[in-house]
Order: sequence, then C-alpha cells, then structure tokens
Amino acid sequence: MRLKLSLMIAAAMLAGAPAAIVAQTPRPTAGRPTAAMVEAGSYVVESHHTLVEFSVDHFGFSTFFGVIPNATGTMTLDPRALGATRLDISLPVAGISTTNAKLDGELTSADWFDAAKYPAIRFVSDKVIRTGPETAQIHGQITLHGVTKPLVLSAHFHGAGSNPMSKAYTVGFDATGELNRSDFGVSKYVPVVSDTVHLKISAAFEKAK
Repeated sequence: MRLKLSLMIAAAMLAGAPAAIVAQTPRPTAGRPTAAMVEAGSYVVESHHTLVEFSVDHFGFSTFFGVIPNATGTMTLDPRALGATRLDISLPVAGISTTNAKLDGELTSADWFDAAKYPAIRFVSDKVIRTGPETAQIHGQITLHGVTKPLVLSAHFHGAGSNPMSKAYTVGFDATGELNRSDFGVSKYVPVVSDTVHLKISAAFEKAK
C-alpha cells in the first residue's frame, strides 16, 4: 500500500513539474551531423572562435596555463579522402595571454618565445590518419622559436553546419597534443617549470566562398 501511495505521489509531482525543468531533459542527437557528412572543400580559420591553450606544471604546486588567440590559416578537407587533408595554421606569438600583463611581457620577450624575432608559431600537416568515425591523428611539423620539429595532434570532430549568425558553413574540431619546449630552445626554468607543454585546441573553420 505504501509503495502504491509513493508512486502516486511521484506521478503527481512529475505531472505538475514546471516547463523549465522538463526543458532541461537531454534531447536526442539523432539529427547531429557526423564527420562523414562534412562538406568537402577549402576552408579558412574562423579566428574569433579558434583558441590554443597551453599548460605547464609550475614548481610542482599547480598547473599554469595561457592561451594564444587570433589564429589564421587554411584547411582542405574531404571526409571521403581524409588522408589528403591539408592544414596550414599560424599563431601570433605576441598574442600570448595569461591574464597577467607582466607575465605576458616575459613570455613574449627574448628570454622566452621572442615575439620580435619569431613572430609566429606555424603548424603544417604532413598526413592525417583516421582513428575512428569522428577522430583522427594529425601528423605535421611545428615551427616554434625558429626551430621545426614533428608534432602529432589527436583530433575529434565537434560539429558542422551553417553558422546561425554569419550563415557561413562552418566545421569545428577539438585537438590535443604535447611538446617539449626545450627542443625549441625555450628552456628557461626547466625543470621546475615543466619542459612538457600540453596543448588543447578548439578550432573552427569557415568554408571558402
């Protein structure tokens, strides 16, 4: 009897639940575009919504991170021939931001990344290897502080479709990777500030008209 009464009360509460609560129920994603549905063609970086985050271990006490905005570059993509994908992306070293103006000045100085002498970080892909329906490894060369080394990024398809504001067809990816900064001659404070730099990338590309 108690169980029956409890079920009746629960049913009554759900029936009277505010619409706002019902609206929070996750919707099915059956209509979400898949990576295989992305339009083939030439793309340019959508700079305003592309961001690279870098993080290091700081003295063993915390993880410290910053961002590099305002990426530029191009991509050619055909999901039916993913291996032929080509990326050429540049990041302005002067744009490094940690929300600390003094530290930003140090990082862009000659003691660290030397924005005056090496104004851009550039990544050019060599090959793309599909690892799943919506994942891939992007192999390429990164040029940083005047030194070029291999870099592999693990990428995940985020979404695609018409941007509701600009109306431009847009495709987005997330990616991660890591490098050792000392390989590029940026070794200040190693190892108390970690040599390994973790990269987290959110990239949006608009289809060229």
